Amino acid sequence: MSDHKKSGFVTLVGRPNVGKSTLMNRLIGQKIAITSNKPQTTRNRIQTVFTSERGQIIFVDTPGLHKAKNKLGEYMVKVAERTFEEVDVILWLVEADSYIGPGDRHIAEQLAAVHVPLILVINKIDTVKKNELLPIIENYNQLCRPAEIVPVCARTGENTDTLIEVIFEYLKEGPMFFDEDVVTDQPMRQIAAEIIREKALHSLNEEIPHGIAVTIESMKERSQGKLTDIEATIICEKDSHKGIIIGKNGSMLKKIGSHARYELEQMMEQKVNLKLWVKVRKEWRDSELLLKNYGYNKKDLG
Repeated sequence: MSDHKKSGFVTLVGRPNVGKSTLMNRLIGQKIAITSNKPQTTRNRIQTVFTSERGQIIFVDTPGLHKAKNKLGEYMVKVAERTFEEVDVILWLVEADSYIGPGDRHIAEQLAAVHVPLILVINKIDTVKKNELLPIIENYNQLCRPAEIVPVCARTGENTDTLIEVIFEYLKEGPMFFDEDVVTDQPMRQIAAEIIREKALHSLNEEIPHGIAVTIESMKERSQGKLTDIEATIICEKDSHKGIIIGKNGSMLKKIGSHARYELEQMMEQKVNLKLWVKVRKEWRDSELLLKNYGYNKKDLG
């Protein structure tokens, strides 16, 4: 390995539901960020680590930038905006569409004042013909003058190797921040909560997923180390939501639990005994105390 390694922090920004978590999981090579076709899937900054012969990239994922509607929304936007000043490179992820909507124009305005190299990543290139990419690239060039533009398909991995190479071009020589085998700094409890929330997002529909949080009540490995007991609570905002999450004769909760247990077992490489409960906490997204209890801490905003 070369002694002249590069390292640095890179943030991924973009509108909700543009594919940030899918891209991060693709770049790292395993699942860290939860994915869903519903907005507001990612709520906390997730640090994932890419290590290669060239050095180390620490990715900081952020909640999608959007206009806040409640305290949770405000928290998510503040986290995303603060990240801009703390990183070495910004990746702005957009969809392959020649029309630039108000959401992306809003992000462009926020990025205009930032003095950090901006790499525009055009995602979902599998949805357009090659000759349709040029006008898309030209439109974004006129809008924000990025340092680089890299078209990719996060879902299939097309051109993501090129994206890694381009990122390294903008990083300086520096120390490795994490051991080679580290892929995330998130504690297992938080990853487990996110996996359960993802399975609920996939199984439920409409408004309910926005109003759910997951807390891990206990997580204990049995003495032989071949089985972990996890007890978790799904928090929702309304009594009617609780009934839907539990389902007829508990069928929906069983579905969420079995899907979550399967993925947890794959990740932890051992058996998991998962117990789920459902509790109602009305308007928790507007309660600073409850937001703090569910892992969204104001002190993180500095």
